[in-house]
Amino acid sequence: MAVLVGLQASGKSTFYAQRLAGRYALVSKDLFPRGAKNKQRRQMSLVEDHLAAGRSVAVDNTNPSLQEWGPLVEAAHARGATVTAYWFPPDVAGSLRRNAAREGRARVPDIGVLATLKRLREPSPADGFDAVREVRLDGRGGFEIRD
Repeated sequence: MAVLVGLQASGKSTFYAQRLAGRYALVSKDLFPRGAKNKQRRQMSLVEDHLAAGRSVAVDNTNPSLQEWGPLVEAAHARGATVTAYWFPPDVAGSLRRNAAREGRARVPDIGVLATLKRLREPSPADGFDAVREVRLDGRGGFEIRD
């Protein structure tokens, strides 16, 4: 399992598309209908279905704290899967700038980005992750990844 952790507009979805698509099934609350109820329960059900079928799964949400990633780590380990956190260190100005360029549903009110920042914490192996990788934009449309 890959758990993407970072602010909105930090590059998580682009990272998934460039580096994980084709190898990992995608689960993201952004793909649920806007008015969908019980998004957390729906997400966990999809994650469980993929894990039960033996598929690798990537969870592309902000996942800012143990409250969000804890159940994901537990579900993966219960199925014998390893869990890697992909940590996108906060670049608030960059996220706000990229977010402002988004349109429609993709754009998050700035207050939402700032609220996530208040809860955002760097994941670590102490949180149950088997590996933590730091991901940064490389300035050329790609990413640099460090363990």
